[in-house]
Amino acid sequence: MHLLVGLGNPGDKYRNNRHNIGFMAADAIARRHGFPGFREKFQGLVSEGQIAGERVLILKPQTFMNSSGDSVQALTSFYKLGPADVTVLYDELDLIPGKVRVKRGGGNGGHNGLRSIDPQLGTEYRRIRLGIGHPGHKDRVMPWVLGDFSKADAEWLNPLLDAIADNAGMIISGDDNGLMNKLALAIGGDGAERPQRPPTADPTRPKAQSHIRAARPAEPQAKLPETGPMADMLRKIFKKDGDGNS
Repeated sequence: MHLLVGLGNPGDKYRNNRHNIGFMAADAIARRHGFPGFREKFQGLVSEGQIAGERVLILKPQTFMNSSGDSVQALTSFYKLGPADVTVLYDELDLIPGKVRVKRGGGNGGHNGLRSIDPQLGTEYRRIRLGIGHPGHKDRVMPWVLGDFSKADAEWLNPLLDAIADNAGMIISGDDNGLMNKLALAIGGDGAERPQRPPTADPTRPKAQSHIRAARPAEPQAKLPETGPMADMLRKIFKKDGDGNS
């Protein structure tokens, strides 16, 4: 059995908030895979069905975001599930809108839902981070996450939710890289995780020559004449004055 947890806040007031993208993803998966209606259990809304031949529970905690762990702990204790059996979908400020990253374990990154889950479940569950972007200043974070998605957001939000639902089997099978590729392609991204760029070159190092220039033999410096009219003229030009200046 695998547990998918979508994080959000209950009630119509919060339904379309950026903070509720986890709920939205959970609903999209349930609809696409023909899960029955959600029922109130374990301080949350729960539905059970099958994805890719596996038994799956979908949970939307109704304890409000900051106490999400109470609902998760109640369900996982009843079914004797461990962190390896759990995937949590939630909003991520530090990713641009529509960008998705999947990982297992790690810190809570300041997310209050994870901060509530970690002490009760442990930290080694899979996290699907759904980018909502950052408002630019910490003072604007609360109204941003508790604000509704705009109409313009639908251009990436709807394809993303559809792709999550279409590819939920990859969540269950643990194909994290495949899932990220599918989701990135669905919203017009590049798909693959880009490798970290190498550090910037030391500015004090000499610039490397091109392979063409490096292959050329060094040109010999011209030898100045030591005798004759030209030599005399050069000596007059570069003759130092009494102060030692040329």
